[in-house]
Amino acid sequence: MAGHSHSANIRHRKAAVDAKKGAAFSKHAKLIMSAARLGGGDPGMNPRLTLAIEKARADNMPKDKIERAIKKGTGELEGQLLEEIRYEAYGPGGVAMIIDCITDNRNRTAPEMRQMLEKHGGRLAETGSVAWMFEARALVAVAAEGLDEDELTEQVMELGADDLRRAEDDEFEVLGDPTLLSALHQGLKEAGYTVRRAEITMLPKTSVELNLENAEKILSILDAFEAHDDVQTSFSNLEIPDDVLAKLSED
Repeated sequence: MAGHSHSANIRHRKAAVDAKKGAAFSKHAKLIMSAARLGGGDPGMNPRLTLAIEKARADNMPKDKIERAIKKGTGELEGQLLEEIRYEAYGPGGVAMIIDCITDNRNRTAPEMRQMLEKHGGRLAETGSVAWMFEARALVAVAAEGLDEDELTEQVMELGADDLRRAEDDEFEVLGDPTLLSALHQGLKEAGYTVRRAEITMLPKTSVELNLENAEKILSILDAFEAHDDVQTSFSNLEIPDDVLAKLSED
């Protein structure tokens, strides 16, 4: 019986991993299709497509799936008609949230976003009521291992960045005006740095500290967003104090 149970557990875990991988590939495909539709299928002429492809490759998305998504985006293959939608919301404790989606049916996606939020004590907000609390920034993360911080500082200043900060997971984050994303990304790669990601992020101007109850609710909402096929990314101004984080880690 033990062997049978172990085998069943392995199958269950593999199914869970496969499902998560499939969801990630679906999100990447939508991002690639949208980028190709808006800017063409040549990554050399479409920086946004280049970034979408690199994100997909980082998750080990197969080359044939990437190429098929590009062709669907350019119309060479039949594909979904996609649109990008940004939702604004409030979560428990007054946390401000921005949710970026790519969908083929906004009449399905909006109610699903509302349902996920309301299930955990949040709500959708009017357009513009949350966005003003955030600032759009270009963010390029580079691996910190073996890196000379002074040299990196000089390099990013030459590229036009206006901030450099040490982040978790042994990374440095380079920040600048959103219009500089492609230049920062390409410049750092050409300078020999290991670029882990490059994206437009939304940095909160102020943050909201959460107690344990609200932190658990917010994390449940973020987990639901991550699992939803239409959600590309989400941003919030939450701040979880160390003592609350410690309690969450115990669960």
